[in-house]
Amino acid sequence: MTVPVTERITQLNDRCRHGLDPNARIMVTRNCLARLSGDGEGIAEVLAQAALLAAVRRYAFQPGDGPERDFGAFDLQGQRVLFKIDYYDMALECGSEDPADASITRRVLTVMLADDY
Repeated sequence: MTVPVTERITQLNDRCRHGLDPNARIMVTRNCLARLSGDGEGIAEVLAQAALLAAVRRYAFQPGDGPERDFGAFDLQGQRVLFKIDYYDMALECGSEDPADASITRRVLTVMLADDY
């Protein structure tokens, strides 16, 4: 039985969001991390990053978010946070030819404040 393309992309995106894709990259904008950590460093920054990634993992998708679960927006500590998953080739040089094929696609999860967009 073949899994439909959209369903396969959704599964791969969920793995990326949950930190289960060893080929994925997670990027958090400096502005986002600074605001959520109160411009703190060290442990404050680590705790802010942990809270941010936990919120991305537990995000409850809405019908308007799209079928592939590649975008979401939520509030955290009074800040509007967005996340987006993009699909690249394995060398991160250009877009993936087939986001449903994990062997040729590297996902990049970018987390940012709405102000950063």
